[in-house]
Formats: sequence, C-alpha cells, structure tokens
Amino acid sequence: MEPAIWTTPEPDTLNIDEAAGLCKALAHPARIRILRHLLRVDRCICGHIVEIMPLAQSTVSQHLKILKESGLIRGEVEGPKTCYCVDKTKLALMKKFIMLLLNPEKNHEQNT
Repeated sequence: MEPAIWTTPEPDTLNIDEAAGLCKALAHPARIRILRHLLRVDRCICGHIVEIMPLAQSTVSQHLKILKESGLIRGEVEGPKTCYCVDKTKLALMKKFIMLLLNPEKNHEQNT
C-alpha cells in the first residue's frame, strides 16, 4: 500500500502527480541555478537573474515561468519589474517527497 502522502492531495501533503510536476520543473540546469540563486538572495528582480545567467532574457523568463507555474517560486510585480522568491512551503513539500522516495518504509510507518 502506498503511503497516504503519495495519493491524497491534502494541503500538508504531496501527491504523486504534484511531485512529478515539481521534478519536471527542476529538470533543467538553468532552473536549478535560478532556484539556488533565489534561495541565496531571498528575493530577486528578474533583471538581476538575467545578469547572472549566460542566457537571453527571453530564455530566463521562460524558465521563471515554468518555476512559477510549478509553484516553486512566486513573483510579485513591483512597478515595471517582477520580483521573484522561493515558495518555501512548496520546497518543503518537495523535500518531504524526496525523503519518502529515499526511505519509503520509515515514512510509511509515520503515516499509519
């Protein structure tokens, strides 16, 4: 039997479809670099992200869009610019999924 965290889409759990979506969002080195940068600086204007990436602005924007759609980052409009930050709640769910993946027996015992 699969642990409930993998099948029940409750607010404090991660279902397997959501986990797959988060993994897909991180399936590109540029998106991992962007996420790591945002974790280091806490918040960042899109233009600053473009400056640190060896990619065109339109490419960076596409990567930011994918991360935002996955829920891993949030973007707030500040005048003519957008400021991005990591959604740490979503990242914690990703961590929970990875822990479950690495140690299914231990986590199954905690969920029963």
